Amino acid sequence: QVQLVESGGGLVQPGGSLRLSCAASGIIFSVYTMGWYRQSPGKQRELVAHITSVSSTNYADSVKGRFTISRDNAKNTVYLQMNSLKPEDTAVYYCRSFLRRADYWGQGTQVTVSS
Repeated sequence: QVQLVESGGGLVQPGGSLRLSCAASGIIFSVYTMGWYRQSPGKQRELVAHITSVSSTNYADSVKGRFTISRDNAKNTVYLQMNSLKPEDTAVYYCRSFLRRADYWGQGTQVTVSS
C-alpha cells in the first residue's frame, strides 16, 4: 500500500520560512519523480516544484528563487524549503509521486501566510 504523508505546514508571518516534508512508503522511492502542488480556495491545483529520480528540478515561476525542492532517497523523503513566504503562498500543499502510469498523492498540509 502506497502512502505519502506530508508534514511541516502551519501558520507563518510574511517573509518567514517553512520546510515541508513528505515521507513515502510502499514504492521504490528512488525511481519516482516527486512533486509538490498546492491548491487555494476557488483555484485549481497547481504545480509548485518537481524533482526527478536524477534530481533534476523545475519550479513554478511564482516560487523560483524562494522555494527549493530536494530529496533524500535513504529516508524516502522529499522536502520543500519555502523562504520569503507571501500571503499568496497560502494553500494546501500536496505531495505527489509518479512514474509512467503510477500516480500517487498525499492528503495535504495547510500552509497559511498571514500577519
